[in-house]
Amino acid sequence: MIYSKRPNLMIGFHGCEESVRNDLVNFPNKIKKSQESFDWLGNGFYIWENNYDRALQWAEDKEKRGTLKSPSVVGVVYQLEYCLDFTDTEFISVLSQYYELLKRDLAVTGKQLPQNKDLPHDKYHDLILRELDCAVIEYLHQKIEEKIKNDLSTNGFSDLKPFDTVRGVFTEGGPAFEGAGIQTKNHIQICIRNLNCIKGFFIPREKVKFP
Repeated sequence: MIYSKRPNLMIGFHGCEESVRNDLVNFPNKIKKSQESFDWLGNGFYIWENNYDRALQWAEDKEKRGTLKSPSVVGVVYQLEYCLDFTDTEFISVLSQYYELLKRDLAVTGKQLPQNKDLPHDKYHDLILRELDCAVIEYLHQKIEEKIKNDLSTNGFSDLKPFDTVRGVFTEGGPAFEGAGIQTKNHIQICIRNLNCIKGFFIPREKVKFP
């Protein structure tokens, strides 16, 4: 698809510990990917697309759970490049195909598919632990990379290329008001797999009034 590459610069925000924010600003090559089995978009570096408040809220929620001490946000300048974008019908269809392949492969070995799960305290049942989604996405990346390696070994070239980023829209947090279809924590999330898509980090400045 000729429109799949997204070269434009974008701004997003990453919720984290204050010391992590400072390290990323001062040492921008010191980037740590998330590699949890429940990552919503697979393993990588996560960004809230143009959503400072949601990034801060995420960090503050972790503080409340005792897993983070000083909630902070770092700004990220990045490109999507070749993006597995789940707002695009083409890529949702591709993901469904790889789900069926993973299901078949696990059945051969007698293993069960992982499941998405709720956290015990989540009254809205947002399936926060996305183990199934993560497994399917990681399987997709693995199979594409294996096919590329095989193509290069056999033919010296491949028509496939690995995805640089993954993008998804998520609705969570309960209705914004009674009867609403809009939820309080709706957001767009980006997972950066190719860290060269990140062009820089910055400490977000506050809006000020100029004379």
